[in-house]
Amino acid sequence: MPLSPKESGKLIAELSKHVQINSEGIKELGNKIVQRANQGKVSVHNFSQNGIHPKSWNPNALDWLFVVDTLNFCFWHVDGEVKWKVDNQSGYFALCAAINRAVKEGIDILNPNYYSTITKEQLQHVLRSDTKTKLQLLDERVECLHSSGLSLIENFEGSFRNCVEQAENSAVQLLELIVKNFKCFQDEAIYQGHVVSLYKRAQILVGDVWACFKGKGLGRFDDIDEMTMFPDYRIPQTLLFFNVFEYSDELMNLLRAEMPLKNGSEMEVEIRGCSIHAVTLLTEYVKQRVKPDRKVNAILLDHFLWDYRRNHSNQINHKNLPFHKTFCIFY
Repeated sequence: MPLSPKESGKLIAELSKHVQINSEGIKELGNKIVQRANQGKVSVHNFSQNGIHPKSWNPNALDWLFVVDTLNFCFWHVDGEVKWKVDNQSGYFALCAAINRAVKEGIDILNPNYYSTITKEQLQHVLRSDTKTKLQLLDERVECLHSSGLSLIENFEGSFRNCVEQAENSAVQLLELIVKNFKCFQDEAIYQGHVVSLYKRAQILVGDVWACFKGKGLGRFDDIDEMTMFPDYRIPQTLLFFNVFEYSDELMNLLRAEMPLKNGSEMEVEIRGCSIHAVTLLTEYVKQRVKPDRKVNAILLDHFLWDYRRNHSNQINHKNLPFHKTFCIFY
């Protein structure tokens, strides 16, 4: 059995060769987050995705989240390349726009009976771009939909809602159900002889359910604080910007040369694992200093840091702070 994401992050941070966590950076960024949290700006009500995600009253909300998070990976592009865009959105927001467009066009994209047998050509049409750039890893996306759709039919009567209900208001149980039943969410690696888990997409799916229902009803998870941040390629860039991270010269040179890191490689696992532990440390720091009525957890900090990167991309790029690039289905 792999270590949990939180345990994995701690272990990886202790053994890491190429990524170091700066305690002074934790304090400086932590103080900024405390200030924003006390102003009400670190909240589930402020997520940038709120405008494009379905509302809790939508009967298809859970199945929409499941399909989107099944496809939620590998949106990066090389600097200077034309972006993959849908409705003038890029990255994750373009994916959401594409699924919403398909629903409006009457494509049965939220039904596992449809997407468990979807063809490459059909998915290519669903994900068609406003530009000439196609979304990468299309074959892998087809396979993710096939395997997830079949498991949903076989194990949960064709609805992700049944999976959520089986978890009985436990984020940890829901995470375990997702990882056990849907192989494309099994984001694990071997690091220095230890089996570790990162579970980016599985945890973000839990977090999306929690956020959609604002922690109530189907989205009430009594142990939501057990989730970590979602280790991707953008939040490490924000942590680098705030001097929470320090990279070795070898790693920084590779990233600046835009050399992709292999999924599961030492450097890649260190970036992701140290991201988990750094945000865990940030969460603990902020919790001890915010007003008693302010809720703080790793999911809220993840969204704050992810949105910060989007809103301050020019500043981050100006400092020539690269992000790592990896071809894989896990983020």
